[in-house]
Amino acid sequence: MQFENKVVLITGAAGGIGIAAAKAFAEEGAKLALVDLKQEPLEKAMASVDAKDKLLLTANVAVEDEVKAYVQKTKEHYGRIDVFINNAGVNGEFKNITEQTEENFNNVFGVNTMGAFFGLKYVLEIMKEQKAGAVVNTASNGGLLGAPGMSAYVASKHAVIGLNKTAALEMADFGVRVNAVAPSGVNTQMMRSIEKNAMGDNAEEARTAFEASVPMNRYATAEEIADLIVFLSSEKASFISGSYYRIDGGQGATSV
Repeated sequence: MQFENKVVLITGAAGGIGIAAAKAFAEEGAKLALVDLKQEPLEKAMASVDAKDKLLLTANVAVEDEVKAYVQKTKEHYGRIDVFINNAGVNGEFKNITEQTEENFNNVFGVNTMGAFFGLKYVLEIMKEQKAGAVVNTASNGGLLGAPGMSAYVASKHAVIGLNKTAALEMADFGVRVNAVAPSGVNTQMMRSIEKNAMGDNAEEARTAFEASVPMNRYATAEEIADLIVFLSSEKASFISGSYYRIDGGQGATSV
């Protein structure tokens, strides 16, 4: 029970990685603050999470005032924030750069980059006062590599890794660690969306091709990502900060 009575704040909690992380932290005794865009999907997703204490909050992470509000409500309810899983994200539409729209680019950056930035801005202020805390940002292997048709997503996740490194340096004197996970494809609803975006009605062919690009020939499970998130949030990772961790079935070994 390494997180007993610790307060863990998770955004994108109704998604696959968010649910798996919530369950993993609950099993370790954590109190949870869980954030997603809409109440009903959040309640449905969290119904199976057996936590000591659960605070469900709705927010559009692309709106600064709503991020400030979910952070303040968590602090008011629990008195502190020990762990922040900065996880909310969207993939957007598949379009080559020459066909890319400003609307799609702004929507993806609003959630993936500005949402991550706003979360860091307000949570780190609390952790700085506490002189303790751990943050795990959800990046992607798309934050390390290019991907045709995914310019908005790829650029947004490269930005998350830049924020991750900078936040770690700024917080190093305050006992706050900041790291990121960079998964390849994860077997969640987001991948169903990416498969459909990539090949329309031939989504199953897209899945076959995506899995074949991974040396281990499969997607990750959300639980495998959650296990790494829990480790990076724990005292077992007490000297790790400013790092990003590929969790990609060996895919990163095929590139420089």
